[in-house]
Amino acid sequence: MSARRWIAILWPAFLVASLIELVVFALVDPSDLRWGREGLGYTRQAIYTTSFFVFWAMSAAACALAVALTVEPPQDDAPPGRFNVRAD
Repeated sequence: MSARRWIAILWPAFLVASLIELVVFALVDPSDLRWGREGLGYTRQAIYTTSFFVFWAMSAAACALAVALTVEPPQDDAPPGRFNVRAD
């Protein structure tokens, strides 16, 4: 995959992950997060960092799917409107 496609996937995913991080942690305090009955046991910075990379990975997966779905198949040399049958 070309560097241009990687940039087309990762840059929008970075921006979306940043926005999600802002929205989520404007509403949720990391020290209030629990796993079962106990706290997570991580610092706030560790929770912010981990969640950012999780959000980025999820956004990158969505962007990669969008790029994969927009790739055009290779064109045949046949003129438009004609069938090109090849014996392989």
